[in-house]
Order: sequence, then C-alpha cells, then structure tokens
Amino acid sequence: MGRKKLKIQRLEDLKAREAKYSKHKTRIQKKAKELNILCEVDVVLLFSSPSGRPTLFVGKNSNGLSSILKRLPNLSFEERQERRAYTIELYEDELQELKDKLVEKSKILRDGRNPNNVEDLNQIKMMEDHLIASLNGLRSRKNQLAIEQQIRERESGVGLSISMKLFMHFQL
Repeated sequence: MGRKKLKIQRLEDLKAREAKYSKHKTRIQKKAKELNILCEVDVVLLFSSPSGRPTLFVGKNSNGLSSILKRLPNLSFEERQERRAYTIELYEDELQELKDKLVEKSKILRDGRNPNNVEDLNQIKMMEDHLIASLNGLRSRKNQLAIEQQIRERESGVGLSISMKLFMHFQL
C-alpha cells in the first residue's frame, strides 16, 4: 500500500504547526549538512519558527555566515537580476492564488448583502455559518454586559442599604 499524498495547507493548531515545523526543520538541516559535506558547498539556512524564534544553520566547511554575505555584493548585476526574476517567478503562483481567494471572498461579501444573488449552496452555508458566529458573539457580549450591570446594581444596592442603616441608626 502506497503513501497518500497530502494537500499542503496551513495547520490551524499552533501546537501541531510547531511540531511539524520542528520535524521538517530537522530534516532540512540534515539534507543541508549532507549537501555541504558531499558537494563542498557553503550552506546557510535561516528559519523563523511559528512562535517567532529564529534558527541559523551554517554548514561546517564554510568560513561562516559573514564570508557568504561578503560574496553577495560581488555578484554581477545580471546575476542579481536573474536571481530576482527567479524569486519573483517562485512567488507568482502563490500571489495569483491569493488574488483569486481575495476575489472569491469579495464576491461572498458582496453577495452577503443581497442573498437573492447567491446561487451556490456552499456559499449560502458559509454565509449562514458567519451569521451564526456573529449572533453567538453578540449573545456572549450581551450576557457579559448583563452580568456586569447586575454586579453594579448589587454593589450600589449594598451601598444604599448600608447608608440607609447608618441613617436610621443615627436618627434614633
């Protein structure tokens, strides 16, 4: 039985994301170390964990991070342009995907104002879920305000009864 291909998407649970990060970081560092030793290339990896902690990996055969950074400005203008174009190309697909999601979410928001325009059952379900979540938030806030108001009324009532008792005591 073969391995199942998993869809690559963001993990919502922070603990699961940190565990996955730690596991993959270790694998990537191992591969970088192998590449460094086998091919005698300088390797520098910089990670930033989901919690924001940075990790720097520098291969053993290199003269350190500073020697690699000193070489970068020595690249020709054409090489830098080539690398920049390659980087942009890498992120173009991701950018297009984000743009498509933005268009989709904008359409949902537009259609949310007029539910009669909605023809997709999934979109109606999403709108309903959003309304339910909003309503639950409003109910929670209403209950919180009611409790706070009751506490204030009790405190002012207690203060009033104490002042009434003091008034009655001194009147006698």
